[in-house]
Amino acid sequence: MQQFDNQPVADTRFFLTLRLTLAFACGAAMPFAYAPYDLKWLVIPAMTGWILLLLVGRPWVTGFVFGLGWFGLGAWWLAPTLHTFGPLPWVWAVLAVACVGAALAVFPGLLAWSAHRLACGNRGRILLLLPLLAVGAEWLRGHLFTGLPWTPLGSLLLDTPAISWAAIVGVYGAALLPVGLASALAAMLAGVGPRYGLAAFSLLLLAAYFAPPMYQAEGPEHRVALVQGNIPQQLKWDADFLNETMDRYASLSAEAAQRADIIIWPEAAVPLLFEHAPDWRQWLFERMQGWDRTVLFGGLKLDEQGGKEPSESNIHNGLYLFEPGRDEWQFVGKKHLVPFGEYVPEWIPFLHKLVPGIGNFRPTEDSGVLFFEAATTETWKSSFGALICYESIFPEQARQRAQTATVLVNVTNDAWYGQTPATWQHMQAARMRAVETGRYLLRAANTGVSAIIAPDGRVVNSMPWFEEGVVYGTYRDALRATPYMRHGDFPLFHLLIPLLIIVLYPRRLAL
Repeated sequence: MQQFDNQPVADTRFFLTLRLTLAFACGAAMPFAYAPYDLKWLVIPAMTGWILLLLVGRPWVTGFVFGLGWFGLGAWWLAPTLHTFGPLPWVWAVLAVACVGAALAVFPGLLAWSAHRLACGNRGRILLLLPLLAVGAEWLRGHLFTGLPWTPLGSLLLDTPAISWAAIVGVYGAALLPVGLASALAAMLAGVGPRYGLAAFSLLLLAAYFAPPMYQAEGPEHRVALVQGNIPQQLKWDADFLNETMDRYASLSAEAAQRADIIIWPEAAVPLLFEHAPDWRQWLFERMQGWDRTVLFGGLKLDEQGGKEPSESNIHNGLYLFEPGRDEWQFVGKKHLVPFGEYVPEWIPFLHKLVPGIGNFRPTEDSGVLFFEAATTETWKSSFGALICYESIFPEQARQRAQTATVLVNVTNDAWYGQTPATWQHMQAARMRAVETGRYLLRAANTGVSAIIAPDGRVVNSMPWFEEGVVYGTYRDALRATPYMRHGDFPLFHLLIPLLIIVLYPRRLAL
């Protein structure tokens, strides 16, 4: 009798373990839908399987475990980065990745729990709510606790006919399509209103295929050269390697000046403070004058209002603009800093930075836009919206700069990531910023991937990573604003709120 009484408990635990294992496996498949693997079709079976598991019950834990597979395994590249450059022991580096995965897994868990809670367990309403609530979950992931919208669902629309929707609803709104397709497929497989599921699946496919036309840049054309110095991260801040660093960029730029009007160097390409090294400033100034070309280069700037020494948390990481014939250099700095990498949040001051540098960084309050003041009438409207490294994963950063910038410039140093998927996923984010704003994006990276990205997200030209060289090409200024640039995320939420009300309080829902 005792064995018989215990059998249902054992079965319940077994099936719960099985469901959670399958949920984790579905989540673990998600990273392969993103760059560099680009198995986009994989997101539909992965999310459909997860949604079918949600319909059975235990929404919070099922969503959380799915998120662990997605973000925990998907961020494996963070462990070698922390181990190599932290430097953290492997045990702590792996634990840090697990903590990041667990923190991000809260969002799928919250999405699943909210859908169940609001639908009161009604499976038809759950399937209707999931795509709508997914937009909110993605938005929260991009904003809560400074935000980390790495590998967002909307970026999966790149290289598909549906990508132009991102210029209207942004990357967060674009999550409606993959989650909607998965929910419709789940409805058909689970027998929850299969006719409605088939109709929704068909309509979403039609919306994806017959998407609005892409925005094109129609302004003047410019020749540009993106310099990829390929400076090893271990030597980047080494004073003994400084001569080699500067000579390498100068040599590549002297060659590029013969073929381009604008030359762009990566993030912190000049690894020093001009305030403390005036001789190097003069050295660079003389060479740029000799090239007679506009040069944008990543560098550091000391904010003397915060103190005269780098240890006083007063260094700005940003982008300089040199123009021939002008003695003064424009500078704009990074606004969205990397927590624990470039600064320590005020609420946990006892923790040290995980990534060593020459000082603590401080965000700037400038516009983030550099204005090209060349005298010719063909180029007087040009302006560069600077996205410094990590900033390119945040749509609001690009949208803010694109209000006045005619082209976006993303300078970065992805050498931290080594030869891992992180570099390609970082570039995937930059491609989305080009689509959302309808502007060319010029990406200069220390070790790659340096690329010219068109307003439709297409890579016009690039070069292999971890090679020294120059990417040549042309771009056009963009003078029009996309709907997403004009309105941001708010119109989408204004649309979603009435839809949520209709789903939650229908007169008749025959599902």
